Amino acid sequence: MSIIWEIGILIGIAALVWAAWPRMRIPRTSGLEGIDDPAAAEAYDRLSRLPQFGLLRALTLRKIGEQRPAGVLADIGCGPGRLTIRIAAKFPDLAVMGIDASDEMVRSAAANASALGLAPRLDFRQGDVARLPLPSEALDFAVTTFSLHHWSNPAQALAEIYRVLKPGGRLLVFDLRRDARRIFSLLLRFAQAVVVPAPLRRANEPLGSLLASYTEDEVEGLFARSPFVSCRIVGGAGWMWVWGEKQGLAQD
Repeated sequence: MSIIWEIGILIGIAALVWAAWPRMRIPRTSGLEGIDDPAAAEAYDRLSRLPQFGLLRALTLRKIGEQRPAGVLADIGCGPGRLTIRIAAKFPDLAVMGIDASDEMVRSAAANASALGLAPRLDFRQGDVARLPLPSEALDFAVTTFSLHHWSNPAQALAEIYRVLKPGGRLLVFDLRRDARRIFSLLLRFAQAVVVPAPLRRANEPLGSLLASYTEDEVEGLFARSPFVSCRIVGGAGWMWVWGEKQGLAQD
């Protein structure tokens, strides 16, 4: 038997194990809403440079591109700004800003943008998702990644994002899902024990984020009680994509 066949069989077995592994069924535990500790913020920035996070940013860019964004886009919960920077580089006609609750993260994002010569094209602001530092109908597009599970009041946060979107504006959410495959949880536990820097391990990350995340049904319920006129969810083994849209202008 050739090595190609052997590799193919191993991949097939791994895929079957992954698909058959049951999903977790555990109650939600609230997580941290912001990272203000400088050591933890620096550790998060270092972790975000890993290839796995680069792949997730590439997937997010593809999802954004499918929506053909134009006008003004905000990355809400931007962290160290690496996705925000990629968005600005990928879509040069967009006006792009990043917003984060943590002053440390905003400073880190601004420094990362400056190091790449993109600071003049980006606007980083400190602000809580429940009280965004923006006037009403300021955005055409909002994106948030690994942020939803941190919101202390998701209903108020969704209403606030709705407020700052223009009619017909769109929201893209990417986050973990608490009903992940158990093998995904085991992989996160392994990463936290072996790869994750000590300041984040002390904050129980990334496992704490998984335990604070929502299931697909819970997210559907959040959007059903929000002002958004539509909600579409595409789920993965340990994550989900969620699209929301603000009602457009009434037609005569």
